[in-house]
Amino acid sequence: MKVSESTKRRPVSSACTAGTLVTLALGSTLCAHAQSQYDPLVNALIRKGVLTQDEAKQVVAEMAADQTNAPANLPASSPGIKLSDGIKSMQLFGDVRLRYEYRGADNLPGASPETYYRERYRYALRVGVRGDLYDQFSYGLRLETSTNPRSPWDTFGSNGTTGSVTPSDKSGSGIGIGQMYLNWHPENWYEMTVGRMAMPLYTTPMVWDSDINPEGAFEKFKLTVGDVDWFADFGQFDYQDPSSASALPSSDIFVLTWQLGAKVNISQDQFFKVAPMLYTYTGQGSSSGLNTDFVGQGGANGSNTNGVPGGPNVAGYNEEGINNLLILETPAEYDFKISNTPLGPLQARFFEDFSYNFQGDHRARAAYNTNPAAFPGLKGPVDGQNKAFQAGFGIGSAGPLYGPTQGLVYGSTCKKNTWEARVYWQHVEQDALDVNLLDSDFFEGRGNLQGIYSAFAYGFTDSIIGTIRYGYASRIDSKLGTGGNNLDVPGLNPINNYNVVQMDVSWRF
Repeated sequence: MKVSESTKRRPVSSACTAGTLVTLALGSTLCAHAQSQYDPLVNALIRKGVLTQDEAKQVVAEMAADQTNAPANLPASSPGIKLSDGIKSMQLFGDVRLRYEYRGADNLPGASPETYYRERYRYALRVGVRGDLYDQFSYGLRLETSTNPRSPWDTFGSNGTTGSVTPSDKSGSGIGIGQMYLNWHPENWYEMTVGRMAMPLYTTPMVWDSDINPEGAFEKFKLTVGDVDWFADFGQFDYQDPSSASALPSSDIFVLTWQLGAKVNISQDQFFKVAPMLYTYTGQGSSSGLNTDFVGQGGANGSNTNGVPGGPNVAGYNEEGINNLLILETPAEYDFKISNTPLGPLQARFFEDFSYNFQGDHRARAAYNTNPAAFPGLKGPVDGQNKAFQAGFGIGSAGPLYGPTQGLVYGSTCKKNTWEARVYWQHVEQDALDVNLLDSDFFEGRGNLQGIYSAFAYGFTDSIIGTIRYGYASRIDSKLGTGGNNLDVPGLNPINNYNVVQMDVSWRF
């Protein structure tokens, strides 16, 4: 350590100041030699006038005392947290999000209820650990607020206790296990995941809400041939366990998926990706509604079932059934870089998703035959409600990863002064998709709705993101309700027009 002449002449007035200097200069060396009264380095500082004899003695005594008072079961030099020998790495990750939200929905004039709207201030926490184990295994565990599978959000001021009038009541808030999985990747071309995992399929929120973490098993195969990255994905996700021993083993409902895709790397700055996927359901399920025919109409006891003025207009028929679903989905995107713009390099993408339910007409006929009173004025089922599609455009700062549920808009990445904007049109017919999986925000997890979604996000720092979203939807077929079950706008079917505004501030770590 080189000490200047001015430093040698500077008086040292207290042992505290001297201790700070010694700590910075010597670090752990002083601790290691605290047993001796004068370490050679300490003697050098005394000779140069940085420390007096009394100050050196006091500092060395204090450092030795710190070692003596260390926990008995931990050496003084041990870290505070010791990882298991089987853990290769560990990363803390998650986010804290704050939101203002407005939702509004209206029905036909004269219906009851005719309109429904709500404003909420909301919060969400997701925090977890992930990393690598030895022998080609990795792991992940994430906790999150709310037990709703399609939303981690809780509401400020919500009184969860029945009859509670307590300000800031916490009983309505809870922590659930959002993710818990093991991944095995013995080769570069193969991996397998079991547990409750982040969505591993290449899909969009039109079909699967981005907050849903499927449970079960997933296998992925990868192969690169020239400029094309091929992949094949297989999912076996446990949809519902009715916990009925008498019904085992066929009672559990599983979603089975088969996906084959390719990413064509056109150049370093552009690629095209497409991945058709087929999925269907197996198992009996419970009698809670999943194993009975989906109807999708509003009304109670057969009256006023699709918004006819003058009577009740709440969900009264099955809104959850998963009968007659054999769906082909074809998500795709074209990504390219725009190098020279006034805003610097930008990354843009056109994207789409189209799905077709091969059993959609059978689903419509089952609904009508089960509850013909739910379709007043109709002499038969409404066929042809078996298609859904999404088409959109996104653009943002070059660098971050973009995708159906990746990017600043979804909070999966953040860098200071980066931004992203995206917009899409979406059309979901009544019998096209599983309404229990649809995005619960856009558009309220309902079928028979179409409309526009838009979002803009900006990275204020490397971890703070500001986001604003807007969505508007309207009913497609006026003869049908808007099937689906979501508690954000309860008891309103059909929804004739729908609006949602969300403004978020997120801290990502």
